[in-house]
This record gives sequence, C-alpha cells and structure tokens, in this order.
Amino acid sequence: MTNVFSLDSTTITRIEEKMRFKRGVAQAREKELFAIFEKPMSEEEAWALKFLYAYMPLNDLADYEGCLFLSHVRTTLEIRENVQWGSRVPDHEFLHFVLPYRVNNENIEDSRGWFFGQLVDRVKNLSMEQAVLEINHWCHEKATYVGCDPRTVSPLTMVRNTLGRCGEQSTLLVAALRSLCIPARQCYTPRWAHCDSNHAWVEAWADGKWYFLGACEPEPRLNEGWFRGPAKRAMLVNTRVAANYPGPEELTLAHPWYSEINLLSPYAPSKKITIRVRDDKGNPVPGATVIFQVYNYADFSPIATIPADERGEAFLTAGLGDLLIHSVSGNLWGTKKISVKDADVFDIQLSDKLPQNGISVFDMVPPQEQADANEAAITEAEKQENNRRIQEGASIRKKYEASFMDALQAEVLAKKLSLPASRVRDILEKARGNSHEIAAFIQEYTPKYGEWTLKLLESLNVKDLTDTIGSTLADHLIQSAMFKGKFDEETFIRYILCPRVHFEMIRSYRKFFLEQFTDSEQRSFREDPIKLVGWLSEHFEIVEDLNYYQGMATPIGSFRLQKGDRLSRDILFVALARSLGIPARLEPSERSPQFRAGESWKDVVFLHQGDQERVDLTDNQEIGSIRFISNASADNDLEYFRNFSLARFENGQYKTLQFTAGQKDFYEEPLVVKSGSYRLTTGTRLPDGTARVQFAMFTVLPDKTTEIIPAFSKESVQAPVLGSVDRDMSFSFFNGKRSTLGELAERRGLLMAWIDPDREPTKHLIRELREVSKEYDDWGGSICLVVEDDKVTAAFQPNAYEGLPAKTGFAEDVSSEGLQFVLSGIQSGLQPNHPLVFVVDRECRIRYLSAGYKLGIGKEALQVVRQSDEESFGPNKHA
Repeated sequence: MTNVFSLDSTTITRIEEKMRFKRGVAQAREKELFAIFEKPMSEEEAWALKFLYAYMPLNDLADYEGCLFLSHVRTTLEIRENVQWGSRVPDHEFLHFVLPYRVNNENIEDSRGWFFGQLVDRVKNLSMEQAVLEINHWCHEKATYVGCDPRTVSPLTMVRNTLGRCGEQSTLLVAALRSLCIPARQCYTPRWAHCDSNHAWVEAWADGKWYFLGACEPEPRLNEGWFRGPAKRAMLVNTRVAANYPGPEELTLAHPWYSEINLLSPYAPSKKITIRVRDDKGNPVPGATVIFQVYNYADFSPIATIPADERGEAFLTAGLGDLLIHSVSGNLWGTKKISVKDADVFDIQLSDKLPQNGISVFDMVPPQEQADANEAAITEAEKQENNRRIQEGASIRKKYEASFMDALQAEVLAKKLSLPASRVRDILEKARGNSHEIAAFIQEYTPKYGEWTLKLLESLNVKDLTDTIGSTLADHLIQSAMFKGKFDEETFIRYILCPRVHFEMIRSYRKFFLEQFTDSEQRSFREDPIKLVGWLSEHFEIVEDLNYYQGMATPIGSFRLQKGDRLSRDILFVALARSLGIPARLEPSERSPQFRAGESWKDVVFLHQGDQERVDLTDNQEIGSIRFISNASADNDLEYFRNFSLARFENGQYKTLQFTAGQKDFYEEPLVVKSGSYRLTTGTRLPDGTARVQFAMFTVLPDKTTEIIPAFSKESVQAPVLGSVDRDMSFSFFNGKRSTLGELAERRGLLMAWIDPDREPTKHLIRELREVSKEYDDWGGSICLVVEDDKVTAAFQPNAYEGLPAKTGFAEDVSSEGLQFVLSGIQSGLQPNHPLVFVVDRECRIRYLSAGYKLGIGKEALQVVRQSDEESFGPNKHA
C-alpha cells in the first residue's frame, strides 16, 4: 500500500502494466506524450498522471500532449488543497470522479483552472450541497438546451455559445463541479423505452452521498428535475468510468480499459435478470456477446452489451419493461424478446442458420408510469427564490448573447465584401459566440477567394461554426483551391473542400498531409487512389477496444500515432484523399470509406495486417436494390428513424443502415444496397408508450430489385371527453391581442399548451410542432402556447420561434390563474408538469391531455384534432 491515493499493491501493479502497454502503443508519439515524466514532480503528481495515462483512450494519445495532462493534474491537486471540503473527499471518489479530464467525447482543453477562478468565490462559504446547487445556477447563466448533432463540444465552447444538448449541458456541469473538487459524473438513460429519445443528467457527491440534478436547469433542492418521473420508467441508467472501477455500485461492464456502472436502482423499479446462452444442443456458450436492446426511433438500440461468463450467463439489473435480446458467438446467433417482469432467468438459443424471410408483429411494452411523489414538498418560498434566480440567470445569459455579431453587423460585412447578405447573416447567426472569429476569417480571405469562403463555411455542420478557428478554416480553403477547377462544383464542395468527415473535431491537416508526400507520390495517388489505400494499409495499425467512442481521433492525430480504431482509420483515409484532390466520403448508409472514380463511388477494403499478397483493394460486394411500394391504406409516410429503419444481417448481427433521421424520399427511387438478408422495422407508438412493432425479413439478390410494401400497425385514436372549459375564458397574447377560448376553438377546435420555455421538455414540444407544421396548417385550427408570468425570462422571445404552424400564438398566464381554471374542469390528481397539453373541440370539451415530458405529443394531438374534425364535418374534412 502507498500513502498516495491509498493505492494497494494490486492497483499499483495494474497501473504500471497499463502504462507500459500505452507507452508501447503510442511509441510514435513518445516524446510528445511521455517526455513529461522526466520533469520534476511530486509522488502525488506522478501517480495521478500515471492513473490518467493508464486508462487514456487511444484518441487522446493521438491528439494531445503530455504538458496538457500534467497541467491538469497539478491544477486539480492544488484545488483539492485549497477548497474547504477537499480533505473530506475520499481518494476513491477523487480518482474516479474528480481527477479525470474527460466527461464524454468532447474536445479536451486545459480549462480546470479557468472554471475554478470563475466559481471559487461563489461557493467559498457554502456547504457541498449548497455549492452543487450554486454551480448549477452558474451553468444556467452560461447555457441552455437546444437539440443538435451528437458531437459533444467542450465545456468552454458551451460557455462561449450558450446552447447545447443535454449531453453537453451535463458535460459542462460535471466539468464545473470537478473544478471545485466536487465528485461528479454524467449519467444517462441510453434510450428511453416509452418514447423516442434519451437523456443525460448529473450526479454529484456531497459529504458521503450521491445526489442527482438536471444540468443547467436549477431546482431549489437536489434530487429534483423534470426527468425524475420519466426516469421511473427507465430500463437502464448508467455512467462510464475510465478505470477498473472497484465499486460499490453494480458494474454493467468490467472492460479492461473502462467500466460501466449501473445506477438504475435509485431511480426506477428494477430487477436483476440472467440471460443463459445455449447452442442448439443445449450447451452453454461461454464468451457469447449478449446485447440488451430497446425499441427507440424505429430501431432496436443497445443499452448494454455484456459478455457471457464461463457458464454462458450474462446479468443485468434492468427496468420492468420489454427487451430484445440478441446474442452472437462466431457464426452462431439468436434473438429473443423478453419481458423483464415475467421471470428472473431467460434462455436464448443460438444457431448458424440464416434469418428466415417473413413477417412478425409484436409489442414492446415499457415500464408502467409511476406516481412521482416527493417526500418533502418544496415550499412556496423556495420556488419563488429559485424562479427569481432562473430569471436572473437568463438575463445574464441574454446580456452576454448580445455580444454576438448581429444582423446589422453581418449586413455591413457582406456589403463591404460584396457577398450575399442573407448567407453571411445565416452563417454568423449559427456561429454564435464564435461569430467574431468566423467574421474575421471571411473578411481576411474573401478578397482573394471570393464566395468560396462562404461555400466552405456552408459545407460544415452547424456546430462546426461554433468551435472552428480561422487558421483551421484557412488551411482547408487554401490547400483545396488548387483542385476546384477539376470537378463539378457540388463534387468539389462536398467531397474535397469540406473538412467534415464524420463527428471528429475539425483541425488543420491539409498542408501537413501534402508535406508528407512528394509531388510524384501525390500524382500517383490521384491517378490511382488504390495506391493510397495500399499505403494506408501498410502504414496504419488497427487497435481495437482501447476507445469506447469510435472515430473520435482527428485525422492528423491518427496519422501521427499511426494507430487507431477502424472508423478513425476510415476518417483518416477520407481526409488524406480530399487533401490530395481525390473526392472521398464515408458512404451515407454504411459509413464505409469510398472514393470517386469517374461517375461512380468505389468502396475501399483495406489489406489485413500481415497480408503478404497484393489484392484488389476495392470492394467487390454484389449490389442489389430495394423498391418501397406505397401502401394506399396506410396514413404513414416513410420517415427514417421516425417510423422505420432498415438493417442488414452481417456476422451474426443486424447492422442498421445510417440514413439521415427524418429522410422521406424512399418511395421515389430504388434504394441501392449490398445484397444479403435484411430486416425492415416499422413501429407505431401508442399513447401509453407501447411500441407496436413489425419486422419484415427479406433477401436482396445481386442485380435484382426486391419490392417491399411497408406496413404499420394501425391504432384507432381514442379521444374521450375528459372534461370541459368555459368558452368565455380569455387569453392575453404577447402581441397585444385578446381572445376567448370559444373564439379560438369555434372553427376547428384548439390545441393549447402551458409551457416552460427554458426547459428541455417544452423545447421538444416546440420542435415536434415545427416538424408537423404543414399538417397543423392543413387542419386549420388555432394553437395557443401559454406561459405563466413567473416563467417569462429574458431568454423568452415569442417572435423568435420560427417554423411553427401559422395559427400559433403565445399568451401569458398571470399568477397561473388560467391553468388552475382549466385544471378545475377535469379529473383531480393530475400532476401539472410542463408542457401541459390539451386538445379542445369546437364545443370546448377537453378531448386529449398530456402532462410532462413525453416525445410524440405533437403527432398524438394531431390525430385527436383530426378525429374531432371528422366528428364535426365528416371523414377526410381535415385535409
């Protein structure tokens, strides 16, 4: 045992062994990463640094340098000495939940000292519990929720831009808490079972106990949050730790390089189940991979992947809903739907038979909704003080956002450079806190490159505009310019100029890559891209299982390390090809690397390491197609990852094709795919969250077109009369108008909702209304979104909500009198959680209500207003 961090001899030996292994893996970056250990440092600093290196993912070995990690360690240890509770934080919690520099898959910056400087004076006289609440108020002053792509920006980028999804909000809060030596972890439900989404929040440790809270969404007390009710229906809540974690929490997965902790039990009713994997003779299958899946976004998403033990058994503590269990071992595989509540042990049999074509229909039932009763109710005084702080926080954030470049400044810049004002304005608006950096790039390079500055910026994802710096953009613009006359504009922009390949961080790399090859080598690669494939096969080593997040290394980092996971290798190929003037991409459905040859795309297959013979390095996979035939009796359009998905059977598992979520053009042209066995998944959500699922198994033959008629389980809409409201009740709108409920409902009925604009559930509802805006416009009724006066913050601007149905209005409810009046007209016992959504028919009867977080409200309510139309005007009169 050493006095440093209470490390026992077994742990010390393990850390030393893993350090030696990482040093060997990262030999190509020995100086950048490991020379730091030659610097004078204390024993405590050395062991903290060794601990981080021992469990460091491969992408961090590729992209960062030792000086960053040593600075992080020294700052963290200094903070532990200086905060009043530092000595009370045990080494176990410190090592696993304070020391780590990474929370998710964000870009790493040396930011711990900056956060400490921002927060230390705000918490110096507080208890740990009070400090957690105060730090969350600070995070709310800095950021709020917006749905966006899955790349996680850094905490500093969140502060700079003020918007992010729940995974980014929780990354920010965890980083802020750890910067004050408060143990913290991001926890999440990988996928909800009762609706199509997931959620991340934070757990913080204070004086011996873990508490939960919603990141950037302050509550008066800990263990509160809008997600508390939905979490009671979770199938799994977990977190990941970069260590061989010793507990005390249950481990979902004990991986050699990280651990997954099961945190479900405090949130939801649960039980531990055993999956026994057997072959077709009844023998156990040790080491079989067991994948626990829930229905989500019209697909079956894994929430846990666990290897079977020597007895062929895998264990999981899960919520009391349905799971689809898929197990694979070599060429053996099997699938089985289970209901967790029905048994403690479930058997699954594996075989080597290919999937049989046919149809199967079944329900995926989520855990039942639970009453959300709090033992000690929050007082009215606590609520009022918290609302005051929320208002104050929103005002602080709004004041900072006023420093972003505005429309007038964008127009001045556009005029000065003779650029289209609308395009410049759109780019700078999306860039938010990075808008001045982007504007400086436009101003510097437009005189020489003209509109190509805009075309480069428009080729990026929206999030890229918030954290890409001007020098990086300049590298991609300047080094691409020599190739722009060799291709049509669309090919050049999308597959050469654009630096975005997948979800990696964008960095400069083109000038660097070009300097690695002679002019003769570059010409050779352009003339025959197969030679580039061969070069990368020879010079890059695939190292699996050192990264949890695949494809996160930057291309230049992968190149320098000469190692990485397969997706990072594929991203590197695309980046190399584009730098050399070869159009390249990751294929949209398979995410496999391709290069353009003439008018067609060629799949790339890399040489296996150790292969001695030269082989054809393009994929000769046979190709067929799928033609979707519209079902005239179905109301549903095909929307990818909304109501259907498509998967190909490969190596004993179904691999879902990654088309863009919401894509709808599948009836227009046959879908060109690789031949093989396919599974079409369609699903319909019922009001209680149950998913009525249909599998259609079919085969695509080479050079043949398979015709498929997608089918959806139809469910009649239930719209009973739940109560009534006084037609003379009036609404005061923010635009100055005033209308009675009867006036709003008299033509086609009324959708009205009490919303909390700053909270994530309301933002989901707003997004859903935008997605079906045309359908609501076709219906023609009114939509009234009501905000109670204590929820009208500085961030709320009714005029800023674009894309909503045309007849949407925002009204104010003073002292919640209107809400109480409506609630008095329905059954008692309803928890008035926001958003609180009602459908009122022409007779002012309530026909639908939904309280609190649930995805799919927009479409559910649309079905009800259409049925109400049919009752009033006859079938098909809603169109």
